[in-house]
Parts: sequence; C-alpha cells; structure tokens
Amino acid sequence: MIDEEYNKILKQYHKLSGRHILVAETDMPYSDVLKVVALSDKIRKAGNELVGIMRKNYDQLLRTKRYRKLLSLYGNTEGKDKRKMLANQLNEMQKSYDVTWDYCRKSMIPIGKKYGIDAVFALTKAEDVWRGIEKCLYDNGKIIHFSKYGELPCIRAKQINRGIPMSVKNGKLQFKLGKTVFGIQINDRFQQDEVNSVLSYLAEPEITDNKAVNTLIEDACCIDTYRPCYVTLVPKMIRGKYRVYLHLTIEGRAKPKYDKHGNPRHEYGKGMIGADIGTQTVAYTSDTEVGLKNLSERGNSIRTSERKERLLYRAMDRSRRAANPQNYNDDGTVKKGRKTWKHSNHYKKLKAKHSELCRINAVNRQLAINEDANHLRSLGDTFVTEPKNASKLMKRAKETAKNDKGKFNKKKRFGKSIKNRCPSGFQTTVEKKFKVTGGTYIEVPNNYRASQYDHTVDDYIKKKLSDRLYKLQDGTEVQRDWYSSFLLYCYNYKTQDIDKNKCITEFDDCYKKEKALITWIKAHKIKVLNSGIKIA
Repeated sequence: MIDEEYNKILKQYHKLSGRHILVAETDMPYSDVLKVVALSDKIRKAGNELVGIMRKNYDQLLRTKRYRKLLSLYGNTEGKDKRKMLANQLNEMQKSYDVTWDYCRKSMIPIGKKYGIDAVFALTKAEDVWRGIEKCLYDNGKIIHFSKYGELPCIRAKQINRGIPMSVKNGKLQFKLGKTVFGIQINDRFQQDEVNSVLSYLAEPEITDNKAVNTLIEDACCIDTYRPCYVTLVPKMIRGKYRVYLHLTIEGRAKPKYDKHGNPRHEYGKGMIGADIGTQTVAYTSDTEVGLKNLSERGNSIRTSERKERLLYRAMDRSRRAANPQNYNDDGTVKKGRKTWKHSNHYKKLKAKHSELCRINAVNRQLAINEDANHLRSLGDTFVTEPKNASKLMKRAKETAKNDKGKFNKKKRFGKSIKNRCPSGFQTTVEKKFKVTGGTYIEVPNNYRASQYDHTVDDYIKKKLSDRLYKLQDGTEVQRDWYSSFLLYCYNYKTQDIDKNKCITEFDDCYKKEKALITWIKAHKIKVLNSGIKIA
C-alpha cells in the first residue's frame, strides 16, 4: 500500500473510531498542584479577555437590521438555492464584523503571550470560546458568558506530544507540564487494565495501526487500539484543598469492569424496555421487571442534602443583605446599576460549606444516574422512550393568566426539579450506555402520545397532568407514569406506533407486576415524587 493511501485510511479510522476517557488523580506534590491552579486561573483570565472581544463583535453584528432580516429570511425559506445564497450573505456579514474562527484564533495569540500561556493551551481555550459563539450563531445560544473568579478551567492540549507530553519510564506512564514531571495514582483493577492497554500500544504502535487499517479495509469495522490521543489536567477544590486529576483520552471502547472475585460487574440483558422519564421520576417496563423510582437518588440522603443546600443558600442571602444594606430597596429587591459588595468572614465560611455540599450532591447524582443506567441495561438491549423535553419544561410561562379563583397562576416551571434530578442527563447517559454496549436506543415520534392512549377502547383520551392515578375505560386503575412506560414497551418497529395486539396480550401480566410494585412501595414507605401513591 502507498504511504499516502495508508495515511489517508489511518486518518479515516481515527475519525470513525470511538473514544473514552481514563480519569486518575496525579501524584504531584501540593506545591506543584498550586502551580497548576495558577496556570488554570491564567487561562481563565485569557479566555475572559477573548470572550469580551468576541462578544463585542457579535453584539455589533446582531444590532444590524440587515443581519436580523437575513436570519429571518433564512429561517422562513425552504428552497435549497435560496437558502445557500442567504447563507453566503450571512457568512460575508460575519466576516465583515470579525465573528469568525480565524479572527478568534488570531486574537488569542497576543492574549496568550500577555499571560505567558503555552500556545497549545491558548489555542484550546480559543476553541472553547468559539464553540460558545457558534452556539449563539447557529443554535439556541443567546449570549456567551464570562468565567467567574474561582472557576478553574481545564488545561488541555489536543496533541499528545505538545503541552502535556507523555512518555514511558520503568513500565509506567509519565507526564510533563513545563518542568514538572508527574505520574498518576492507580487505585483499582479497571485503571490498571486501561494503563496496560495503553502501554501495549506504545510498545508497538506501527503493528497496531496496521492491524486497525487492515480491519477497516477488509471488515469495515474499527478495533480498539487504545492509542492515547491527548491529555487534560482538571484542578478541583475538594474539602478545602486543591487536587489535580488527569483525563487521558484513549481511542477505542473502555475495558470491561470486574469485581473482586473476577466476575463482570455489569450484565447485559436481552429484550425490550419502555421508559417514561419525567422531571423527577422514571417508570419502566421490561420483560422481567417493572419499576417506578425517583431519579438521581441513592437512598434518602440526597433529599436531606438538597434541603441543607437550600438552608445554606438562605443563610448566605441573609448574611449578604446584612453586610450590604445599601444595595437593596425598601421592599427587599436588589437595586439596579453598578454595585460594590462586601462579604463578611461568616459569609465566606457559609459559601465554602455550600460549594462543598453542591460538589458532593453533584457527584452523588452522577453515581445514582450511572447505577440506574447499568440496571436498565441489565434488563434488556432495546430502550424505548420519548424525546428529551427538559429544556422546554424549564422555561417560564410568558403570558399572565388567572385561575378559577381569580388568583394569578405562577409562571415558574420545573427548574429546581430538573436541576436536582437531572432527567436530561439521565436520558443522555442511558443513550450512551445502550449504544456503546451494542444495544438499541429509540426515541418515539411526537405523535406517539403514550400518556393519552387507552388500549381498552383503542382511542386517545386527554387527561389532566394532575391525574397521577386514573382508571381506564374498563375500570382498571393504573399509575399514569407506569402505564406510559407500558405503552412505550409495546412499541412496533415497522409502524413506529403502538402495537395494539401486544398491549392486549401483555397487559395482564405487567399489571400484576405494577400492583405488586405499588404494594411494595407502600409497605416500605418510599416517597415517589409526583406519583399519586399515598403512604400511610
């Protein structure tokens, strides 16, 4: 094979192959940790300067009537040729107002030199800023934000031989940042297996690359090479001290995990799973099990921590108001305009406690989400659910309306529920889990309407959102979320609609499991949020 052709196929393989990240804590001394934190803060400041430049240019572009008119025409035009012409005009306007990647990259060069940042780190930060601008230009983004004081951006070099180069010494991975040389702490079998796979690739990279290219040509599939792609350093404040974690991006799928007895930690089931993901709960139906539980919950400790989080935030607000009375109106609202804030030592202690509690709660949520995703994967290999709608549910109502009693309806929606329970994050994790492990993830079309269908009369019957327990037309009482998951379980691949025959044949068996589940929930006095299940 010619070298040019070989390199072209190898480059194609790198694009098609999946990637995963190995997370491990570094073994650098605390003095070097503080140097990494200082570098991270410099990157934050440099990024904020670049954000200021790009934000100013974007605001100037958005102020022009011509650009807004072109955007409106582009959105309302269906013809390809006309849309292409309008897109060219929009691109020309972006160039004239310096809202381009090239201008963003070049603007970062003097800023990076000013703060003494390596060119690779500065370029990576410029990419992050431009990604935010792209979201404003082409997606649902409205404004690009500055990084607050205390936030520590990651230090990333998207090349393995620059910025944070990697080498092998005495059979161990070694990394270098400036003059600082450090390694990683390996605490479990999974990390050791990953490191061994990387070391085996580095021992003979040409042979592994040749095997990957040949497999891509002959079998049209990608093998797991475990080639290290690039390194990222992530500084974190944990229990009042800084710690630095290394994220090593590796080509291929992650190694399987095993318990202390050598058995696989996660089993992969076969069969269909229908799941109704709400703002705070998830209901599911599978061939072997039905379930209804709160999202992002590992016991009752999470609910207790969320309450502590709210109480600390209220205490912070009282302290802030007591120290800054000049910044508030008589009715308690914050005054408009530029203000100077003073923070007492008591406020600083409360803020440190609140930040630590928020970090612990975030970690617990992620662990709970991963546990639930692994459990669902053990029940089946085909996951059927409705499209994500968490971002829509977070929006406040625009119109002011009154209820039957003459009182104004609240405009707030499900912001706190979504923040505490992370339904969209759970759905994304499940999607990745099923796709990576060879399963199938399906989102039904919007006209599926699982929450409105009644299989006993083969008709769609609209119900109030407050009706959590309701009776079907034949008198059978069902829990609303579980019944929606059952109808998703009865999904038909061919018609992409509800399989009515499956509903009739499977309902009795699943209904018995649902009644047993509700009895178990009541017996153990488990509070399932917004389920309508009353606990004595």
